Amino acid sequence: MSDDPRVELYECLAATGELPVDRTASRWVGEAEAVAADIRNVADCAVVADRAGTVVELLAEVETTGHPEADEYVRQARELAVQLSER
Repeated sequence: MSDDPRVELYECLAATGELPVDRTASRWVGEAEAVAADIRNVADCAVVADRAGTVVELLAEVETTGHPEADEYVRQARELAVQLSER
């Protein structure tokens, strides 16, 4: 994983795409991944915080992915998104 939390957020979400996850969870995680992809190269802290807040909201819809490894990636992504949204 990256040292940059913006990139690490994206990598956690992208990693779930390699695993068999529940269809509904996959939709929410996919939406969050698309927003996280945009965050990777944004320098404006306010924009990063706003978009990270969107990721937090999207991931709040995911109770479980149906796969333990994917659940861990989503947990890590939530933590990173919360940290980024509070900057």
